[in-house]
Amino acid sequence: MAASFKELILCLFFMTSVVLFIPAYSLPKKFTTSYFDEAFSRLYGDQNLIVLKEGKSVRISLDEHTGCGFKSRSTYQYAFFSTSVKLPAANYTAGVVVTFYTSNGDVYKDSHDELDFEFLGHANNGSWVLQTNLYGNGSIGRGREERYSLPFDPSENFHNYSILWTEKTTVFYVDYVPIRVTQKVEAMAGDYPSKPMSLYATIWNGSDWATGGGKYKVDYAYAPFVSQYSNFVLQACSNSDCDDSLTTEERNKMKEFRSKYVTYSYCVDSKRYPIPLPECKNDSF
Repeated sequence: MAASFKELILCLFFMTSVVLFIPAYSLPKKFTTSYFDEAFSRLYGDQNLIVLKEGKSVRISLDEHTGCGFKSRSTYQYAFFSTSVKLPAANYTAGVVVTFYTSNGDVYKDSHDELDFEFLGHANNGSWVLQTNLYGNGSIGRGREERYSLPFDPSENFHNYSILWTEKTTVFYVDYVPIRVTQKVEAMAGDYPSKPMSLYATIWNGSDWATGGGKYKVDYAYAPFVSQYSNFVLQACSNSDCDDSLTTEERNKMKEFRSKYVTYSYCVDSKRYPIPLPECKNDSF
């Protein structure tokens, strides 16, 4: 795939069939955004979920009564998932967890797969923390967390978060820049996600761990905590749609992002993993 593209533009046409043209080289070049009610069902906290009038955006909130969540109506085995998110803008969001993730825990209780974007709230005018994670076949005892600061305030404007999941590679993107690549290696065995999954988004109280390791709790004096999602893409992969190889330019952008914004990676946590997990030999780390 040629890397000498002209300046690539993200185009949105808010009509019945909305087509996005996206600026990352290895991602699907064209796809259709989904109406919320066609693609998703409500999971819990119905009173805290509002579908906006154009039908392609939704607001979910956490208050003293409940959080909120929704789930895709279909399952996918290897796919591209994407959304734009604007996080709660309160000065204090400690304990609040906002998510965009895939899972099959409802089907495989003891052997579930999962791919996570988790946004962790802050105390006292701090900054949101982004966490990514990956589980396969119930391997929750071998967490593969990474955490990042972000080069923008994710509560001021919408930003795009995407997951490209193929049989051999998983790529996490922020604003179409790859920030993490996990390549399946034989030694991972069942730790690499391989079973069909649904797509989820939630907001909930994670006071026991999310901010300062649980030091700072949700304060409902700042509630409701409102997060907005838009521009949903759920596209099953085919060989032509989901090229999981990165161009030199993409790898350079990922290297730059990681050098500036990674604050924790399990791959370099020698206390937790004296012998690094097998995929950590990948040059992404």
